[in-house]
This record gives sequence, structure tokens and C-alpha cells, in this order.
Amino acid sequence: MPNIKSAIKRVSVIEKKTLQNNMIKSAYKTAVKSFESAVDAGEKEKAEESFKFAVKKIDQACTKGVLKANTASRKKSSLAKKLNSVK
Repeated sequence: MPNIKSAIKRVSVIEKKTLQNNMIKSAYKTAVKSFESAVDAGEKEKAEESFKFAVKKIDQACTKGVLKANTASRKKSSLAKKLNSVK
């Protein structure tokens, strides 16, 4: 445990930011999982809705700095390919 006042503050700030980042990461992973379950079930309409929501969550994670821009782009592209494969 740090003794210096500024170091103590940094520890508490980092803990708060870590919780926020985990919340954002969990939300986008949940959205992606719901999309993939809709794709696996073959429900095209539900897959399209959950695709939009998953892309929104990925963009939010990218904006907050949880994901890098190229990673977010790659994930969205992968989801779009899965959506197009649904019949």
C-alpha cells in the first residue's frame, strides 16, 4: 500500500476506472454473445437487431478506449460476415 497521498489517490482512481472498463467490456461481450446465439438459432430478424446493438456496444467500447480502433473494426467485420451467412 502506498504511503504518499498522490499515490493513494491514484490507486483509488485506477480501481474505479478498472471497474468502469470491466462494465463496458462485459456489456459488449454480452451483446456479441446474444448476436451469436441468434445466428446459431437461424433467427435472421433477431440477429439483425442484436447485430445493431452489438455494433453500438463495440463502438462505445472503442470510444471509451477499452478496445483499439482496429480491434473494434475487426470485430464488427466478423459479426457482419456472420450476419450475412444467416439464411
